[in-house]
Amino acid sequence: MSVNKLILGDNLEVMKAMENETVDLIYLDPPFFSNRNYEVIWGDDGEVRSFQDRWSGGIDQYIAWLKERVVEMYRLLKPTGSIFLHCDWHANAEIKVDILNKLFGRNNFRNEIIWHYRRWTGMSHNFQRLHDTIFFYSKSDNYEFNILYTDYTEGSVDRKKGGVLRRFKKGNDPVLVSDKEIDEKGVRENDVWLIPFVAPSARERIGYPTQKPESLLERIIKCASNEGDLVLDPFVGGGTTVAVADKLKRNWIGIDQSVAAVKVTDLRLRRQQDIFSQPYELKLRKYDYNILRNQDAFEFETWIIKQFGGTPNTKQRNDLGLDGRAADGTPIQVKRSDNVPRDVIDKFLSAVQRYDKRLFEKNRAAGNPVGYIIAFSFGKGAVAEAARLKNKEGIIIGLKKVNDMIDYGSGPKVLITSKELENYKYLLEASAESDSGIEFYSWDFDHNPEEGFKADIVIDKDGKQVKKFEPGEHCIAVEAVDKEGLEGTGELTLKVKATE
Repeated sequence: MSVNKLILGDNLEVMKAMENETVDLIYLDPPFFSNRNYEVIWGDDGEVRSFQDRWSGGIDQYIAWLKERVVEMYRLLKPTGSIFLHCDWHANAEIKVDILNKLFGRNNFRNEIIWHYRRWTGMSHNFQRLHDTIFFYSKSDNYEFNILYTDYTEGSVDRKKGGVLRRFKKGNDPVLVSDKEIDEKGVRENDVWLIPFVAPSARERIGYPTQKPESLLERIIKCASNEGDLVLDPFVGGGTTVAVADKLKRNWIGIDQSVAAVKVTDLRLRRQQDIFSQPYELKLRKYDYNILRNQDAFEFETWIIKQFGGTPNTKQRNDLGLDGRAADGTPIQVKRSDNVPRDVIDKFLSAVQRYDKRLFEKNRAAGNPVGYIIAFSFGKGAVAEAARLKNKEGIIIGLKKVNDMIDYGSGPKVLITSKELENYKYLLEASAESDSGIEFYSWDFDHNPEEGFKADIVIDKDGKQVKKFEPGEHCIAVEAVDKEGLEGTGELTLKVKATE
C-alpha cells in the first residue's frame, strides 16, 4: 500500500489518528483571517463548514481553531522536524505570539520569511501590501536544514574572495565551507524571497485563486527535508506542496476538507506522473465501487482485511485459500466479487476445518463464527446455506459485505457531445448524472487510454469548451467529479476534416 496519501476530511480528526513523531516537515497555508468572501474559494460544502467554524467568534475564535490543529502538528513532528506556517498581516502577530511561541518555544524560532511579490492592488492612500509571512520553527535544536544558495549580485562578485560561509545541519554546529565552494554555489539565501505569482499562462496554473508558486514550495522542501522524508500539508488547497514533494522524491500526506481541493490535487498529480512516480492513495469519505472492484486482488484483500480489523496473510501459497485472520485468529477469506455463490461456502467450510481443527471446534462450541467471508454481495444460495449451517449444525460462517465496513458508491455517468461551429472550431459539451450533484468537469483533449486521464483543463464548472483542432482524429475525454469526490469519465472520438 502506498506511503503517499491524499485525504478528504477534517485535518484535525485525520491528524489525531496519526502516530507521534512520524513527520519530517509540515507546511501549512491555512485560510487567512481576512475578508470572508475572499476566503471561500471552492465553495463546496466541506469548505463552507470549515469556514463557518473559524469565523464564528472573531480573531479569538480563529486563533483557537488554528491552535488546536497546530497542537497536533507539533505532536506529529519528529524531534528533527520543522514547521513552516504561511500567513499574512491580518493575524501574523497573534499566530506567532499565541500559537508558535507557546507550542514550539521562542528559542526554536528560526526565521520569518517574507514572500515578496508584485501585483496591481488598486489605488490606496498607504503603501501597497505586497508580501506574505512564513514563520519557520523547529521542534528542537537538532533540526534538519540544508543551506540554499542564490546568485551573487553584480556588485558583490569581487568581494566574495576569502569569505566564510557556515552551514547548519542537524543543529547549530557550524561547518566551514571552502572558498572554492562559495565560488561555485553563490551566497546563502536570505529571508526575503522575491517570487512572482503563478502566471495565467503557466502550465502549473490550475485556476485556484490563491495558488502558491511551485518555486516557493521547492525552496521550503529542499531546505528542511531530504529524499524519502515525509512532508505533511494539512490544508492542501491547490495541491502545490504535495505536487512539489512528489517531484522531489519526498513522501507526503495532503489533507483537505474540500472535495474540489482534493480532486483538483488528484488531477494535478496524475498530470505530472510518469513511470518513475511513486503511487499514492486517494482517501475519500466514500469509496468508488468501480475502482475497488478492479483493484489488484492482493492489494484489495490486504486493505479490506485491515478495515475489518484483521491481519492479512503475507504469503500467497499453501494458505488453503484463506486470506487472513481476525483479531482472535479466526480465518478470513476475501472474494472481490458480487453475488458469491453457494459452492464458496462449501469450500470455505472445508478449508477452515483443515486450517485449525481445534480453533474450529472451540468457536463452534462457543457459538462464535468459525470463519468470515468478505465480499461485495452474496447470492441467495450462499445466504441460504449459511443459514442452514447455523440452524441445523451450529456452525456460524460470518458473511460480511464490503459496505458493512466502508461506504462506497458509483461515480457519475458522463456523456460528451460535439458541434462544429466553423472550420476546425468545435463546441464540446459534457453532461453527467449523480445523486449528490456535480462539482466540476475536467478535460483531456489528447487522451491516451494507456497513460490515463491527464487534464488540460482542470476546473470547468459548466462542462462547456470551445476549441480548435488540427485535421485528423482526436480522442477527447472529460472527467466529472461529484460532490462526494467520486468521478466518472466519458470519451469522444472527434474526426476533423481538412478544408480545401
